[in-house]
Amino acid sequence: MKQSAVFLLLLALLVACSPGTTTPVVTAPVTGPTSTAPSSGLPLPSATPSPVPAAWWQDDVFYEVFIRSFYDSDGDGAGDLPGLMAKLDYLNDGDPAGGQDLGVTALWLMPVAAAASYHGYDVTDYIAVNPDYGTNEDFRAFVDEAHRRGMSVVVDLVLNHTSDQHPWFVDSASGADSERRDWYVWAEEVPDYPGAQAAWHERNGAYYYGYFWGGMPDLNLENPEVTAALYDVARFWIEEMDVDGFRLDAARHYVEDGKQLENTEETHAWLQDFERYVEELDPETLTVAEVWDVSDVVATYVGADVDMAFEFSLAKAILLSVNEGAATPLASALREIQRLYPEGGYAPFLANHDQDRVLDYFSGDEGKARLAATVLLTMPGVPFLYYGEEIGMSGSKPDELIRTPMQWTPGPQAGFTSGTPWQPLNEGAEERNVDVQAADPASLLNHYRSLIALRQAQPALSSLEIYPLQSDASKVFAYLRGAGQDAVLVVLNLGTKEVDAFALNSRESPLAPGSYTAHDLLTGSEVKPLLVGEGGAVEGYRPLPILPAQSALILELEPAAP
Repeated sequence: MKQSAVFLLLLALLVACSPGTTTPVVTAPVTGPTSTAPSSGLPLPSATPSPVPAAWWQDDVFYEVFIRSFYDSDGDGAGDLPGLMAKLDYLNDGDPAGGQDLGVTALWLMPVAAAASYHGYDVTDYIAVNPDYGTNEDFRAFVDEAHRRGMSVVVDLVLNHTSDQHPWFVDSASGADSERRDWYVWAEEVPDYPGAQAAWHERNGAYYYGYFWGGMPDLNLENPEVTAALYDVARFWIEEMDVDGFRLDAARHYVEDGKQLENTEETHAWLQDFERYVEELDPETLTVAEVWDVSDVVATYVGADVDMAFEFSLAKAILLSVNEGAATPLASALREIQRLYPEGGYAPFLANHDQDRVLDYFSGDEGKARLAATVLLTMPGVPFLYYGEEIGMSGSKPDELIRTPMQWTPGPQAGFTSGTPWQPLNEGAEERNVDVQAADPASLLNHYRSLIALRQAQPALSSLEIYPLQSDASKVFAYLRGAGQDAVLVVLNLGTKEVDAFALNSRESPLAPGSYTAHDLLTGSEVKPLLVGEGGAVEGYRPLPILPAQSALILELEPAAP
């Protein structure tokens, strides 16, 4: 069990707004609520210490893998489990001192069970590995090898719906008297509410509910027999396949209540029962929910329902701040995170398999992609990285084009397969591949490697606390991270031009009064020492005379020798 130390929390932190200041940032721990911030005008509750959950995943960096697109071991054009196992050295070679791997410590596998479609989210057999990927024995061998290297494995669990080809639905649709008729949601006619025509589908003279499309009918999770069957599925993957957790797909859609189709009380109740069952099987099993909604809604699922949830609003804010070169969206999102998740339980990310790739969002600007990676991996929470983002893979919707084969080498198949790839490669594979970038110390891949290594080596970067500072420049965003006696100051120039007037200020901070040496963990360079006054005050600190465009400093702070 891993656990981060708790950084000193302050009772209230207020920021002095100097003339010309435009960035509305509150100097306060984002994991513990704060007092009202004059610079933003947003009311925040008073600060109270919050316990850090004792959870193995809190210190991890997750990597999302689409097996079909990762590595093909047999030349049929589709990735598979033996191929993924062959590439584990790239992800984590098991040697913490090696430095040649990416350094991720946990994997999220998109659906691995048998399914009707290429993506796997329309399950046809919950307890059989997709034959395109291999066998159940292949999966167990893969998990054993991942565990041997210190990596945890979380699998996608699709509980909201199945394929219309699943034997359960085939039986359910066969007639009103079928054994499993009530395993799905049926009606004699389409209900009368907005959008119902798109969600209800005709089959054999009746209508079934399928929120996403007709090929994925929703299970009736209010039926105890369905719940029992899905409990057996969870037990199988925990006990027979030795997984470490589940990513719960489409969690806000589990149970409908009349015309309320999302985020119902019944959904929360079902998840709470499921969480209790999973914890009885193995209390260290992670549940992380996909609740694609605003932070106020997402946070209601964390705690009793699930261990953790993806933070879509924070992901949007990171990309927006970097793209626009302005700290305001990110600062506002952090205030919300502070208010809503006092004990953590959220997963920041930049993009996933349902969203345009980061480089496309930034219109090919790699400097912005590097900066977004820096923000992601120096923020609190448990970060998730989508495969290929570390080499700047491109791709915009439709979905197939954001799930294309991993680019390993230059060449027609990009080293993914000896056959014809299941999906054509996206543009830029000749330059944006692992081999080319591994050989370039300044590449995006090596930037990710360095950031992940720093996060693993610095307890401050995986702690729950964050203390934004006030900046004289709207494009500069700075924050303290800390755990115990370890402190790191991150300074970001989000803009596309250098900045020479960016003094950092705070009336209070968690630092004791005195002088601190500061050196950049990314470059090893020494910068100007930080002087801290009474109450932790920081006034006019400029670590460098000029901050280059789209640059970041990750400064380790240590008390200066007497």
